[in-house]
Amino acid sequence: MICALMIGRAGSTGFPGKNTYPILGRPLCAYPLMAAHNSRYISRIFVSTDCPKITAVAQEFGAEFIERPSELATKEALGEDVFAHGYREIKRRLSDEGKTIELMVLLFANAATITAELIDEGIEILRHDSSVDSAVTTSVYNMWSPLRARKIAEDGCLHPFVPFETFGDPKTLNCDRDSQGEVHFADMSVSVVLPHCLEHLEDGLLPQKWMGQKIAPIRSWGGCDIDYEWQVPMVEFWLKKHGIQDASEE
Repeated sequence: MICALMIGRAGSTGFPGKNTYPILGRPLCAYPLMAAHNSRYISRIFVSTDCPKITAVAQEFGAEFIERPSELATKEALGEDVFAHGYREIKRRLSDEGKTIELMVLLFANAATITAELIDEGIEILRHDSSVDSAVTTSVYNMWSPLRARKIAEDGCLHPFVPFETFGDPKTLNCDRDSQGEVHFADMSVSVVLPHCLEHLEDGLLPQKWMGQKIAPIRSWGGCDIDYEWQVPMVEFWLKKHGIQDASEE
């Protein structure tokens, strides 16, 4: 059985209420639920939350609920621990029914740049290649190459965040944003993972250890999880480009 698990909490501080913020006339968290609901392969959708508003939205998609423990509902709590907790609860429930989990589809309530087609592509990647641990959406953001990253040092000036030598001979490097080739970022829209990734987080690759070690890309563009209000127009643009209309126009 393939199960989707969306996580989202009530107490966002950087962008209060972001998970239910209106995007094209729908709550933000409706979009990952829509994608999971329309997937050809997902059998059941679960939501781990402490937020009544997210719960209300998820009920419209027939989601089953996992109560998010208070210690996992703080800004310090790691997403990997919330996913692992949710997975264990889903595994327990399915075990009681005599069922097992083939794959987990992991979603964030604030990541709307996802479609059923992208989810299904990730599922098909894992079904066709047993050597990979996960398949995740990636977007190419060459403008954010680590070569361009800076930090403010004790002298108050900007210094390379990563030593230039990491990328080769500094004398051969240039400022062109494409000079390091495609720079892929896991954009958090979806992670399709094997169960063992959640059972053995300690073996996973930083920074998202739920992805395991061998991670296949699901190529996307413009993907992101919304953490700031200025990202809203970007996500609305992405959704419109993928044929999703404003709810008021339907």
